[in-house]
Amino acid sequence: MAGTDPAPVTLVVGDEELLAERAVSGVVAAARSADPEIEVHDLVGSKVTTGELSQLTSPSLFGDRSVVVIRGAQDLGKDVIAEIVAYAKQPSEDTVMVLAHPGGVKGKALVDGVKKAGAKVVTVSKLTKSGERLEFIKGEFKRAGRSISGDAAQALLDAVGNDLRELAAACSQMMFDTEDKTINAAAVARYHKGRAEVTGFNVADSAVEGRLAEALEQLRWALGTGVAPVLLVSALAGGLRSLAKVASAPRNLRGGQLASHVGMPPWKVDRVKRQLNGWGPEGLARAIQAVAHADEQVKGGGADPAYALEHTVQVIVACRNGR
Repeated sequence: MAGTDPAPVTLVVGDEELLAERAVSGVVAAARSADPEIEVHDLVGSKVTTGELSQLTSPSLFGDRSVVVIRGAQDLGKDVIAEIVAYAKQPSEDTVMVLAHPGGVKGKALVDGVKKAGAKVVTVSKLTKSGERLEFIKGEFKRAGRSISGDAAQALLDAVGNDLRELAAACSQMMFDTEDKTINAAAVARYHKGRAEVTGFNVADSAVEGRLAEALEQLRWALGTGVAPVLLVSALAGGLRSLAKVASAPRNLRGGQLASHVGMPPWKVDRVKRQLNGWGPEGLARAIQAVAHADEQVKGGGADPAYALEHTVQVIVACRNGR
């Protein structure tokens, strides 16, 4: 295999969901780069059955290559773990395997076994320190061939908060909407003015919880202090996606299993479960459609982004109440 090809077996360990997803996606992308026709099998650990791995990794008569991704590997059964550990000792030349495990005691036999078998290990730990998050922000811009000054990175962190997904989205949106090669603090201030007081996530929480008057007041304040309409739409969409993920998760999942399945920290799952009160599948679907329409409106499809956002907030609250 070429030096640029991914390892036959890669273990991604850690509970930082965004970084884990990126690590998995990076391996898949590398495999596709080496072979654009490669087939990808994306599996959930709790649903992998004994013998399934053998079928997916058996050599093809036509020499076809494949990628086997197993997410939530902590939920694999004992027999399946034994199969994977045995496979990792003698992996197929035609298959790339990626295992995503959040760390912790559950499924530790898998982690220890594939490590001992020689799998490549990628560790994605939570970023708990401010300095680590600042480096993450700088890395987002560097990946895109851009840069951000230290004081601008701090201003962005202060405005958006500590959630990596939200930080990544904010970095991406700033790069999309600004042409500066290097982002300075003044650019962040212009773009995120007022976000420390009222963020799009405040508006989204109020809307999905049915507090219409509060949501509209927060929305108007956010727009009046310079929060970009695209960020407000993004926050509304994120709030509804979270509801949909938790609502559609298997009902037998609890605690850490549920958090791992939906890709959220446990505290956020608890909040979303409370927010789901009053929501039904049809109302949620209509609300998501309304936000998709608003996204088009604020990106040039409509003449008045503020009106589009106010209307969308009203629709979301109405959908929650079943009207």
